[in-house]
Amino acid sequence: MTYAFDFSGFGLYAGLLARGVAVTLGLTAVSTLLGGLVGIGGASIAVAGPKWARWVIATYVELIRNTPFIVQLFFIFFGLPSLGIHIDEVQAAILAMTVNLGAYAIEIVRAGIDSIPRGQSQAAQALGLHERQVFRYVVLPQAIANVFPALLSQVLIVMLGSAVVSQISVPDLTYAANFIQSRNFRSFESYLIITATYLVLSIVLRQLMNRLGRGLFAGRAARGSSNSAPRNWRNRLMWRGARTLPTER
Repeated sequence: MTYAFDFSGFGLYAGLLARGVAVTLGLTAVSTLLGGLVGIGGASIAVAGPKWARWVIATYVELIRNTPFIVQLFFIFFGLPSLGIHIDEVQAAILAMTVNLGAYAIEIVRAGIDSIPRGQSQAAQALGLHERQVFRYVVLPQAIANVFPALLSQVLIVMLGSAVVSQISVPDLTYAANFIQSRNFRSFESYLIITATYLVLSIVLRQLMNRLGRGLFAGRAARGSSNSAPRNWRNRLMWRGARTLPTER
């Protein structure tokens, strides 16, 4: 049995596909920003918050990590209106993706925070920094740098998982494929194009994020010259403390 590929009519839907790519990237960008903030805030509470707050964060993380994303999406879009909370499909998609990414980001960032030796915090406090400054200028930057690859992978997983938002009529890339194949009845070609598009988006986004990570975290490693900071982090912190770490009065 042979199959005759036919891509001749897909040029008519180039605009629809471009819009789907834009919507997918937009959802990913907004949910990454919001989910990252949720992850950092939740991780800080999980590490140093009061007991009741740590319990709330742990419950949230376990609830999201152990339920399907599509169920979370349906709960937000179809369930919240029963409580009088009405949001459109795009808002529901962003909220669901943010909640999902935030739960995983909390655990990833928390692991990064736990990986920082306690001696670094003590050295920073010895310089006169407050606990908030120690977390912001010493612990958090290193923690994010340590777990950046894991965070990047989770962002890509959320982007690929966003394909299900087409189920609530969000005009993303998968929605475009469903629409196209319903018009030209070329299902194989339609989903082949979408598969290739997701693949390209993932590879390009990973490369861009890796470059961004190298730019953000460049220079944190010690230099080898005699005029540079020492390799030991405590000595390096003491060496740079008066120059680079602001203090509050």
